[in-house]
Amino acid sequence: MIVFGVNDTMKAIEMSAIEKVLLYEEIEYVRYEIKNPVKGDTKIWYLSPAQEGDPKYFKDPDTGIDLEVVASEPLCDWLCVNYGNFGAKIELISDKTQEGFQFVKGFGGIGGLLRYKIDLDEIMDNNANLGGDEFDPDEDFI
Repeated sequence: MIVFGVNDTMKAIEMSAIEKVLLYEEIEYVRYEIKNPVKGDTKIWYLSPAQEGDPKYFKDPDTGIDLEVVASEPLCDWLCVNYGNFGAKIELISDKTQEGFQFVKGFGGIGGLLRYKIDLDEIMDNNANLGGDEFDPDEDFI
């Protein structure tokens, strides 16, 4: 009963399904709150440094209108402030130990211990709402 990767973990946090968040203290993802000025809808994106340079996250795909960045904050900072709102506890992980390094490289530096079983297929179907590409645990794994 675990979850890992930015998208899956953040969806589980939003569902208040995580009892304990395991978070790499220097994770490089940024949480963006993006608003469409025409439609008025707001989306949350969790973007890596490489994804931040991609304009597709900041333009409406239908109209091509630039989306308004309402807020942006490093994911680690946002979680350290807001984890309690979801009834979770947080454990910061360093990459200075062998286990911590493996957690960062193998699981993307974020994960959680679940309170109850959740349907991961449902999480996968909703990844479009979270933004970011799915984490590939084999990428850069040593």
